[in-house]
Amino acid sequence: MSVSKKIRSSIEKASWVRKMFEEGALRKARYGPDNVFDFSLGNPNLEPPAKVKEILKELVSDNSSGMHRYMPNAGFVETRKAVADYLSKLNNLSFGSDDIIMTVGAGGALNVVLKTILNPGDEVIIPAPYFMEYNFYIDNYGGIPKTVNTNPDFSLDLFAIEKSISSNTIAILITNPNNPTGRIYKKKELDQLGKLLTQYSQRYGGAIYLISDEPYSKIIYNGLTCPSIFDVYRESFLVTSFSKDLSLPGERIGYIAVHPLIADKDIIIEGLILCNRILGYVNAPALMQRLIPFLLDGCVDASLYRQKRDILCRGLEAAGYRFAIPEGTFYLFPETPIQDDVKFVRSLQDENILTVPGIGFGGPGHFRIAYCVEDKTIEGALPGFARVMEKYK
Repeated sequence: MSVSKKIRSSIEKASWVRKMFEEGALRKARYGPDNVFDFSLGNPNLEPPAKVKEILKELVSDNSSGMHRYMPNAGFVETRKAVADYLSKLNNLSFGSDDIIMTVGAGGALNVVLKTILNPGDEVIIPAPYFMEYNFYIDNYGGIPKTVNTNPDFSLDLFAIEKSISSNTIAILITNPNNPTGRIYKKKELDQLGKLLTQYSQRYGGAIYLISDEPYSKIIYNGLTCPSIFDVYRESFLVTSFSKDLSLPGERIGYIAVHPLIADKDIIIEGLILCNRILGYVNAPALMQRLIPFLLDGCVDASLYRQKRDILCRGLEAAGYRFAIPEGTFYLFPETPIQDDVKFVRSLQDENILTVPGIGFGGPGHFRIAYCVEDKTIEGALPGFARVMEKYK
């Protein structure tokens, strides 16, 4: 057998996003790129801010010794201090460089956290819909993903979460703003979640961690903000990347921030640093670590994504689609007019429109549209969206 049974099984259940992205490549080759409307992958179409290139030019021209050598596995101290200072400004807490681990993107950060805290059989609660790769990340370390539904408006269902907590629960993992729905979990929800986790941590005699995955925290619309988990719960980890807000997904740079007052902090930090190394990441890319301190306040022009959202929402609403308007991210998660979301997505493929069925995100009866694409792609797809909806009315 060429691969393990476990990997063979995982391949069969692998990401719908990648499957649709690959389908898009085949269709573009067959029909031409202008005739295929690919909304499958959250791959930002906006270029990084101009400052990114300016600073990179300065960095690659710097002839100082050791620019590209190894550094501590947690990352350059000066980079971690810059991140800590940035977080201290945003929170009612004082962060130090030791509270930060630089990572290979948010995916790397999540794997490091989960390897550090999970024992085989530990359960991680995930509110659905959610980013589908979470299942694989948790399984990597013998954990058990345990999904719970959210409310109809995609807000946290605290009752469902409470019912799912057991003596085996080690963490709850959220994305804020949420991929795929674009929903922002509000301060009141997170306050209630923090109180719930405090109650059950005390009942079971061990911390239930809150892990918040926040790569979209700056891509937010209409004056809203992403509340801080650090203000609501002590036993918490923030993981994030610069893939979306700076349009640098291919550069794989992110970080873990640990609540400065987390219990057993010293051993947790040691564990995170060890796992960063032994998972094979070793350290986050040196050049990107040198870049990030200059851009912690930076972001692409999120209003351009809002404009794309509005073009898409107006067109789909006119065609009869039902959806919650995203508050952030660059995803829309409409309902499908039939129960079988996979069948519906295949009907969209007949119009060369590539989206992802909601079942892949734990949200059957919906489909995800990644609208981080050119405006002409959105406008060109709207007639096809309308024709497919008309077919099922």
